[in-house]
Amino acid sequence: MTKPILPGATIGVLGSGQLGRMFAVAARRMGYRVHTYSPAEDTPTGHLSDREVKAAYDDLAAVEEFVRRVDVVTFEFENVLSDTTECAARHAPVRPGGGVLHVCQHRRREKNFLYDHGFPVTPFRNVDSFDDLERAVAELGYPAVLKTAGFGYDGKGQAVVRSAEDLRPAWESIGEVEAVLEAFVEFEREVSVVAARGLDGDFCHWGVVENEHSNHILDVSTPDAPVSDSVRALAVEVAHGILEALDVVGVLCVEFFLAPGDRLMVNELAPRPHNSGHFTFDASLTSQFEQQVRAVCGLPLGGTDLLRPASMVNLLGDLWANGEPDWRAALADPAVKLHLYGKAQAKPGRKMGHLVAFGSDRAEARRRAIAARNALVKR
Repeated sequence: MTKPILPGATIGVLGSGQLGRMFAVAARRMGYRVHTYSPAEDTPTGHLSDREVKAAYDDLAAVEEFVRRVDVVTFEFENVLSDTTECAARHAPVRPGGGVLHVCQHRRREKNFLYDHGFPVTPFRNVDSFDDLERAVAELGYPAVLKTAGFGYDGKGQAVVRSAEDLRPAWESIGEVEAVLEAFVEFEREVSVVAARGLDGDFCHWGVVENEHSNHILDVSTPDAPVSDSVRALAVEVAHGILEALDVVGVLCVEFFLAPGDRLMVNELAPRPHNSGHFTFDASLTSQFEQQVRAVCGLPLGGTDLLRPASMVNLLGDLWANGEPDWRAALADPAVKLHLYGKAQAKPGRKMGHLVAFGSDRAEARRRAIAARNALVKR
């Protein structure tokens, strides 16, 4: 069996955003050193790292020099070039492996992987040209969603088509590039399962989380989603199957649509800690970030029990429109926890932080989280 990478070793992180920042908190608490690599500097991850390297992902000489100084490599950002992961893997273990990123960073490969392995997925067609788009919509019908095959998140790189008049503008809006067309799903709610798989194949999860979106960006996440026992069991079973099929070592999130009749369909995969799992930092026995540390270092996974009912709300840059938010007002509720990511500039739609609130049940936790965020806006 592969030897574990023990505290005192150095973990290299490709990417430098808020996910890496919270990962670094967990890693340093456990006694690890953290190095981060990205094309930026003065980053959320870099603030908490022992070493911050600014270089392009395609600068393979810089990648090689970075990896030679760490004991294991992981990701907080999946859109890293295959050449980068291959270069890194020549000098240190890369977990999850580059093959996982190769699938998950590209919508077409991801959809085809899910379909080929028999997982429930939204109906889709591959699109390489405007003629393909016309044929695809004839098969799937209106409305439908056109999405770029690669490098899209938070609603970017996609367009809804509701009639034939929308086709040409939609095709042009995504840059006339490789894409997928997905059938529009009338769903009752969106849920996710954040799960982890260890180097020894051990599996754990944080249950089924209910997610509410605003303008295609996650807004509120509340664990213990109000779904049937059969849906709960199926969601976990599908997540487990996906992590096994991809041979994931680390954390992966499976996002689902729940349609009428308890029909569960996979929407997207994220091969790293996920926004819908941020509540685990405060509310779970082991957070998704500590679990990522444990998994990529070959340590036993920790328990995932929910300690108290909780809910998370995102803090977007829009909250800074009239100046600094009123942090004192939000924290007047003693059951609210504040996380800010250290980003230098607030922009509309940019994730600047989040709040987690606790309650006697999930409804009260959600209410308190939303109330605390509302209190941030100065009247």
